[in-house]
Amino acid sequence: MKRARDVIGLPIISVKTGKQIGTAKDMELGEDWSIEAVLLETKHWFSTPGCILWKDIIALGEDAITVHDEDAVTQREEGAGHTSLINGDRKLKGLPVVTANGQQLGIVDDVYLDPNLGKKVIGYELTEGFISDLREGRKWLPLPESVTVGEDAIIVPMHCQDALEDSFIPKEE
Repeated sequence: MKRARDVIGLPIISVKTGKQIGTAKDMELGEDWSIEAVLLETKHWFSTPGCILWKDIIALGEDAITVHDEDAVTQREEGAGHTSLINGDRKLKGLPVVTANGQQLGIVDDVYLDPNLGKKVIGYELTEGFISDLREGRKWLPLPESVTVGEDAIIVPMHCQDALEDSFIPKEE
């Protein structure tokens, strides 16, 4: 089981040459909450960030992300409407999670990825702030069946307040 923050910062290695072709900076998520692409760190202020599409990733390992070769790096499509974890206009980190009846459950600090390939988001790690995290710990919210990612909040069904659990990393299957 991985958290998205475990992926950010990993080197991206070509298995053909053994060369590091980049470092993971962020992830873009599609409408079905699956990783569409891993964004790369840029080397220059004004350069367009490159990305690795999920289809070109061999493995999302503990210590590196592997791809076949350098040809896996493509340019990011601007305005593609993807949600990112950390950066961009539609970022998840820092958004409040609010139930349809108006109760705030916490603020997204991270997402959990499925234990098999790490492609699909299966839940959110929520924080209520530093002091609350120290006193009570963070909360885990399994990904509900319907979610609306808005500009200023993530809206989830009312029953999600009953689904909150203490934060943990679910066991691998």
